[in-house]
Amino acid sequence: MASSNWQEYRLADLCESIDYGYTTSAVDAPVGPKFLRITDIVGTCIDWRTVPYCNIPAELVEQFRLHDGDVVIARTGATTGFSAYIAAPPDAVFASYLVRLKVGDKAVSRFIAYFLKTSVFWDYMRGVLGDKSAQPNASATTMTQAKLRLPSLTEQRAIVHILGTLDDKIELNRRMNETLEAMARAIFKSWFVDFDPVRAKSNGRNTGLPKEIADLFPDSFQGSELGRIPSGWKVRSLDEIANYLNGLALQKYPPESEDYLPVIKIAQLHAGNALGADQASVNIPPEYIVENGDVLFSWSGSLEVVIWCGGRGALNQHLFKVTSNRFEKWFYYLWTKHHLSDFAAIAAGKATTMGHIQRHHLSEAKVLIPPSELLEQMDRNFAPLISRFINNRVESCTLAAIRDSLLPKLLSGEIRVRDAEKFLEPNL
Repeated sequence: MASSNWQEYRLADLCESIDYGYTTSAVDAPVGPKFLRITDIVGTCIDWRTVPYCNIPAELVEQFRLHDGDVVIARTGATTGFSAYIAAPPDAVFASYLVRLKVGDKAVSRFIAYFLKTSVFWDYMRGVLGDKSAQPNASATTMTQAKLRLPSLTEQRAIVHILGTLDDKIELNRRMNETLEAMARAIFKSWFVDFDPVRAKSNGRNTGLPKEIADLFPDSFQGSELGRIPSGWKVRSLDEIANYLNGLALQKYPPESEDYLPVIKIAQLHAGNALGADQASVNIPPEYIVENGDVLFSWSGSLEVVIWCGGRGALNQHLFKVTSNRFEKWFYYLWTKHHLSDFAAIAAGKATTMGHIQRHHLSEAKVLIPPSELLEQMDRNFAPLISRFINNRVESCTLAAIRDSLLPKLLSGEIRVRDAEKFLEPNL
């Protein structure tokens, strides 16, 4: 229950303006400002690098421009009610299926953004939408009739500081991991695809690598079934360097059971966590249990290769758990990732509603294995990148769980700021 001195408002009463977005088609070419759509706000954060652009008359840009502190809500489709807080955006406008809220001086805009994540708002939205299974939608006027209670501006800012600190650290970890993976993939491509060190040495040029690494690369090429490859390297198939264990057709476990494993399906792979997952019995063979740091590969439908960090779970069918007794995680993860575009093309060519690959495609996908001394040196370069990537992801999942636990309690007044700060101290 909110404190007795918290005042009740309708969301609309707290907004300076409530606006619909601009109607046009998105384009990939940078012909104008970024064009924020519903699909861009559905994830855990807005990745502005993937947001497309749009053509918009110069005289209309300011009307639809997004500013720091704006809040946007989806008003149609299965994601009606999804929202995002806009923080330090690039030059961007928003699409017509989004509603923009500009919060006035009675409330802190990020506090309002957090309110839109609470069960109070979502209970209201479910009442508004009812059974609109064909195409859910809600007007800006209807959505902003939701009621909420507000503490003082000082307490709002304190609450936002606590939740925002968690979200900012999660976002920092996400950006760090983007950099770490980009580094790993760039080095992998240079060494295993383009053979840059070998080409440099064969042409008498400096490799740019430390001497102890450069000396381990050969200075010549040899013929192979893949064409010219570095001398002394071997060609093998994906399923020779790693084991691809397909998951189980798991039966739903009674929801009242206390001892269970969340079922890791393709949806959980995309979300990066097991929230809302089906339940499975813990009494499954141990090899089908997924742990943080496991490499998972969805071979059907939406093909994806990830390092799972969403907690312990049960491996569902249509997912491979990839392991190896001979090679380090980075090696089979990056090689599987390298072949993903080819696998996706194979799956897209299937005359079925859900494209997929088959076991023989793993045998047909080839990898290169350098001599053991060079491979050991590569382990020393790649392993720390992957380890840090995993640690960041696990930490973010922990912080997200803390945030999700605190958010409804802080926004309802069930716990006060001073108590939340004590709770956070050992975690930050």
